[in-house]
Parts: sequence; C-alpha cells; structure tokens
Amino acid sequence: MAEEGGLQGDHVDRLRGQWARELPDLDTASMAILGRALRVTNMVRPSIEATFAGFGLDRGEFDVISTLRRSGPPYRLTPTDMYASLMISSGGLTHRLGRLEKAGLIRREKSPNDGRSVQVALTDEGRALAEKAFRADMESEIRFLDALDNAEREALSGLLRKLILGIERQLAEGDRQGA
Repeated sequence: MAEEGGLQGDHVDRLRGQWARELPDLDTASMAILGRALRVTNMVRPSIEATFAGFGLDRGEFDVISTLRRSGPPYRLTPTDMYASLMISSGGLTHRLGRLEKAGLIRREKSPNDGRSVQVALTDEGRALAEKAFRADMESEIRFLDALDNAEREALSGLLRKLILGIERQLAEGDRQGA
C-alpha cells in the first residue's frame, strides 16, 4: 500500500496503513479516492482563498460574482436561482449580497418581468473584478497540476466526472426513495 504504481506513499497511504493494522478486517479502499479528494481540497484551499483575498473577496463573495459573470449578459439572476446554484441558504446569500452591494460590485433591481421580485445584477466593476480574480485563480491552480502530464490530467478529469455523476445519481435515487 505504501508504494502504489512505484510512487512513494502519501498521507492517505499512511492513514490506511494505520487502520489496516488496527482494524485489519475493514476495507479502506474508499479512502484511497475520497480521502485523497478531500486532502487535495484541503491542501489547495489556502492558496485559492489567498488569491481571492488579493482582490478583496472571500470565497463566498467570489462565488456570487462569478456565478453572475458566467451566467452571461445581462449578468443578472434572481436570488432563488443564485442560492440554488451556489447551494447555500437564502440567509447566507442575503448576507453576501449586502456586502457585495455595499462594495459596488452588484446591485439589486426590480425584475423587468415582475415588479414584485428582485434580480441581482453584476455592476461593471463587479464584472471586471470577477474576471480578474478568476483569471488569477486559474493561473494559480494550474501550477498544482504540474505533477501530471496532459494525458494524465484528462484521464483524472474523466474519472472524477464519472465518479461525480455516479454519486449524483445515487443521491437523486435516495431522495426519490425518501420522498
């Protein structure tokens, strides 16, 4: 386990080895994938957060303005569409929107289709900041992939996509069964 494919063992290998010693009857194969995915996330998160902080944003604020930016012109969404896309509570979104509006990055407008509802619009300043921050983030993140060549990146991406689709399907089936 410590040497997989000729590579030196990593943190997850060491954890699995400890569990194999303590609970030899337990299959820890899921840790080899899910544990590593969590470890990768935890290792790169500080760099990603530092990138956004360099633009005066936290991760949640970046998520809001980037969601608006990638929605395309006119860079406007309803709060309901936003919190569904961001997978956060409406209260969490309201707090973020308040901070972003105060900073001049978004504005809340009455919906042109329904005067009772509100849409969140990205300002020109917010659009420019979202683009700069995203470009810097992608430039920073690509360096973390230096250990993989292009073919390995494509293979890993494809396998992770397959895993995510399978998990999403299982979760959806569980939701339907629980309903």
